[in-house]
Amino acid sequence: MRLTMLLALMLALTAAPALAAPVNTGHIEAELVAQEAAVPGGTVYVAVRQKIAKGWHTYWRNPGDSGEPTKITWTLPAGWKAGEIVWPTPTRQPIGPLMNYGYSGEVLLPTPIEVPASARAGETVRLTAAVLFLVCADICIPEEALLTLDLPVAAEPRADASWSGRIARVLADAPKPAGLTATFSVKGPKISLAVTGTPLEGANVAGAAFYPFSGTVIEHAGAQIIERGPRGLTLTLPAGADVVRGQAPATLAGVLVLPGAAYEISATAGPAPAGAAGLGPPAADAAGRGPGLPAALLFAFLGGLILNLMPCVFPILSMKAAALAGHAHEARTARRQGLAYLAGVLATFLALAGALIVLKAAGEAVGWGFQLQSPVAVAALATVMLLVALNLSGVFEVGASLQGVGGRLADGKRGLTGSFMTGVLAVVVAAPCTAPFMGPAMGFAMTQDAAVSLLVFATLGLGLAAPFVALSFAPPLLRLLPRPGAWMETLRNLLAFPMYGTAAWLVWVLAQQTGPTGLALGLAAAVVAAFAAWLFGRAQRREHAPVMRWIAAAMLLAVCGLIYGLLLAPPRAGTPAAASEAGPASAVELPSEIWSPARVAALRAEGRPVFVNFTAAWCVTCQVNEQVALSTRTVAEALKSSGAVYLKADWTNRDAAIAGALAEHGRAGVPLYLVYGSDGGPPVILPQLLTAGLVAEALGKAAAPPIEG
Repeated sequence: MRLTMLLALMLALTAAPALAAPVNTGHIEAELVAQEAAVPGGTVYVAVRQKIAKGWHTYWRNPGDSGEPTKITWTLPAGWKAGEIVWPTPTRQPIGPLMNYGYSGEVLLPTPIEVPASARAGETVRLTAAVLFLVCADICIPEEALLTLDLPVAAEPRADASWSGRIARVLADAPKPAGLTATFSVKGPKISLAVTGTPLEGANVAGAAFYPFSGTVIEHAGAQIIERGPRGLTLTLPAGADVVRGQAPATLAGVLVLPGAAYEISATAGPAPAGAAGLGPPAADAAGRGPGLPAALLFAFLGGLILNLMPCVFPILSMKAAALAGHAHEARTARRQGLAYLAGVLATFLALAGALIVLKAAGEAVGWGFQLQSPVAVAALATVMLLVALNLSGVFEVGASLQGVGGRLADGKRGLTGSFMTGVLAVVVAAPCTAPFMGPAMGFAMTQDAAVSLLVFATLGLGLAAPFVALSFAPPLLRLLPRPGAWMETLRNLLAFPMYGTAAWLVWVLAQQTGPTGLALGLAAAVVAAFAAWLFGRAQRREHAPVMRWIAAAMLLAVCGLIYGLLLAPPRAGTPAAASEAGPASAVELPSEIWSPARVAALRAEGRPVFVNFTAAWCVTCQVNEQVALSTRTVAEALKSSGAVYLKADWTNRDAAIAGALAEHGRAGVPLYLVYGSDGGPPVILPQLLTAGLVAEALGKAAAPPIEG
């Protein structure tokens, strides 16, 4: 009898492992697995193991824009109770324009099972789970399985050698509260989510993201902009359907995902806690690429100087050169004209910078050149350039000419106004260009407070204006120029043609943004504006022509109406900014795909090199690089030999995801060229001015295996 009792006790203490039979549902191999044997009065974690077929996925508790989470219905012995699923951190699952959250490969979904105190050590109980999966790839298939597990009951915990460690890791890594303080506020179409706490102090927050428990509070596919703080971070999230309709939740609950960690948070409405922002986006600091203020000011000044050599600014600067030639032998007048030009440059730079800062503070994803992302602004600027060209051609006069050309610009108020407006135009047309050194400087500026940002942009303006201001204060150099004469009128007429070219280019940009409808409106506005200018010129050649002046003014109002009509024209979808569409026949058209963060991640997971081109139709530097470097046989062969995938991020129209990616790499505008190597390391940032050899060399290095040792 004693021997029998001893054997029974040993059997209870060394319970047999749990037994279960896997079930294949078609695209999932599923089974129930336990962390350990059940103990009377304790809790045991039993997980539904999913081994998902390659290319397929299942869903998290919030599936995102589509899908359904895995559902488990338990059948347990009397007195046994099942809790809620412990959901591991999901991954993003992009499906076309949608974004879902789910799992691929293998995943364990643990559930706590309460064991009654009445359970007897030594017995084996059967747990049954009816599981419903939605498994998706290009199509979605509902699949189900009836899973069983024979679970032994032991007098004290006995781990299952096969599954104990794996389930323990899932439980340890699963998102859970960590004492974080979180608040949120709604600002128009954006939600500002601020989180602080000890786990976030000094943490790497690059790539941080918020996965909500509710499916309708944010746009899951939208970009989430990160702002670091000394005690945490702030995420700017695109508001979802409920919030846009004014149905903001009382609490914003979900998971904050960081590199290597995830925390469950529940944010309440209210102001951001102290220390949640103020240090800019993470990449510029974490990657060590963000310059300090002295370097940023130096880069801004050098970038402004080089901007004078860029093709977008040349037409305006050539007019300024003609204006200085007209005053070459009037030192005092030349100095005043130079200072007026400087004032125009600085005022416009500061105005654009101020607008950019305000929009960023309101949660808008914008950067340098943001005004040219508006078809209305592009059409208006094209019309202004056309009117400037017609003025230079002598069709009409505005005072002594808007641009300050020729000796007729007297030492008076109108002459100073002309120089000021030349500075304004120089900055406006400079927006499509990004000179060397400008990218890091502007990226730094957009991560700082308003005062520092304005200082950097003002320094950029000083660099742009410096050559002509210096020339206007250098009488010996001015005296080398010829005296004003009849040649000035000929020069003035010649300078009209770069302006016609600028207007034509802006119309091409408008066509890229809006398609045929917007192009028709833009051309109609140009024709009406030209006719109004002709009427105004006719009126100027007569002593009394008030009727013509009023008709010209009415036609200019019609031009404004046509341009305003562009607000109703839908953006042209899926239009690449590639110059190859309109480029010469000799250009090589490179095979490319549309950029997205998900596509980059997928290609890198495959070990493929990736070349990303952040570009825009209105970016002159981008188009020059396209023709000179990218649309060449050298680069085409380098892409083929390296196996790299070429992705284009087209910022011609506003795109929050692209703006966020630019900010993550310390940039405020395009162009930006990234080369991701096959080794999975951080991307290499190429210079803003490219050569075919430079791109080919970077692609070759990206495909090369790492050197060991």
